[in-house]
Parts: sequence; C-alpha cells; structure tokens
Amino acid sequence: MIKVAMTSVYVDDVAKAHAFYTDVLGFETRTHMDLGGGTLFVTVGAKEGAQRDLELLLEPGQGPIAEPYRRAVREAGLPAIVFSVDDLRAEFERLRGEGVHFVQDPQEQGPVLAAVLDDTVGNLVQLAQPTG
Repeated sequence: MIKVAMTSVYVDDVAKAHAFYTDVLGFETRTHMDLGGGTLFVTVGAKEGAQRDLELLLEPGQGPIAEPYRRAVREAGLPAIVFSVDDLRAEFERLRGEGVHFVQDPQEQGPVLAAVLDDTVGNLVQLAQPTG
C-alpha cells in the first residue's frame, strides 16, 4: 500500500509559517532543523493520533519554480492546501478571534462546508467539513 507521508506548501518565511501553523492553526512541530545559512527544515502535523504518519513541510517559496507557481495559484484565488475540520463554524469563530483573515466565510460547496483563510505567508488555505 502506498500512502502520503509528506506534502509541502511553499511559504514566504519558514519561521513565520511555523509560528502560524502551530500557534494559530494548532498543528504540532514534527521536525525543526537548522540546515545552516539561514535555511530551516520544518514539518508540522496534526496533534491527534489519526495522522501521525503524515507531515506538512513548510517549504521555502523563493526561486524560479516556486515563485511563479505561488503567484498564479494565489491570483486565481485557489487554496494551496485543504485541511479538514470537524466543526467548521467553531474553527471559523476561533480563528477569527485570533485575528485570522478569511477571504471566504463558511459556505456550502457541494458535499462540504468550506471557508478560505490567508495563512500570512503567501497562501490561501481552505478549511472543509463534510456535510453528508
């Protein structure tokens, strides 16, 4: 069986992304290594045990491949990543209380209730709750 072990999201600033994804969104740090020269290798993951084998790499978003890709995705209004939540309306209120900027309030989108936030490091992130 093949499973996803790690995926990445390009970010403007790895340290700032790490703080947002852990302190605000509630992920835990899985790996935090200084590779030298100001380069960090940072992964985060869900705190609950269901996804212990899945990590999100906070990937530096500079460079000739990442920058045009990130710009195009952002300008198209597309989320760079989608996270599932059990209670979207509660998460929406909690995150708004933390000062998170949402570009889309919760709304029905087919089989999910979805909202989109700005992660402060160059990406739109969708939160989705299955409705069925």
